[in-house]
Amino acid sequence: MNTLQATLEAILFAAGDAVTIARLAQSADAKPDEVEAALSSLADSYDFDQRGIMLVRMEDKAQLCSRPVYAAAVRKAVESRKPPQLSPAALEVLTIVAYRQPVTRAYIEQLRGVDSGGTVASLAEKGLIAEAGRLDVPGRPILFRTTDAFLRTFSISSLAELPELPELTEGEQLQLSAGEEQSE
Repeated sequence: MNTLQATLEAILFAAGDAVTIARLAQSADAKPDEVEAALSSLADSYDFDQRGIMLVRMEDKAQLCSRPVYAAAVRKAVESRKPPQLSPAALEVLTIVAYRQPVTRAYIEQLRGVDSGGTVASLAEKGLIAEAGRLDVPGRPILFRTTDAFLRTFSISSLAELPELPELTEGEQLQLSAGEEQSE
């Protein structure tokens, strides 16, 4: 391990949270491309040795985390409870936010067809979504986006890793609606 790798490891360990590449470069007196290379080498080393920690990348940030395989042991050691599972409604809202962000609560409710205020508040409380400003229309509704905690929770480094949604044409949607009306 070279000095830059050791420096980055120390910074990420002490930070305990995701740190931007720019901040790492500034703190370590290095160029961003040098930091990128050192982080890649660190991640490879942790993976090759199957260490208890791993380097997680989230867009332009990096963070040291424990490996998911050791989650049960870590939970016992720090006496934290197993995080609650997300309800189907929460997953639905999270999907809408992830794929269409930034979105308003009204947009979410329009797509779902039900009040989603409680679900949106719950996801924000869990840190999976956060405010991303306000829409420039009367009433200035809050816009929501996903967070780094969302990326960590779903083990992805960027939104680009989300699977593509199947394309639906307007005709298919109308056809589904007509079929539902006939079956009632």
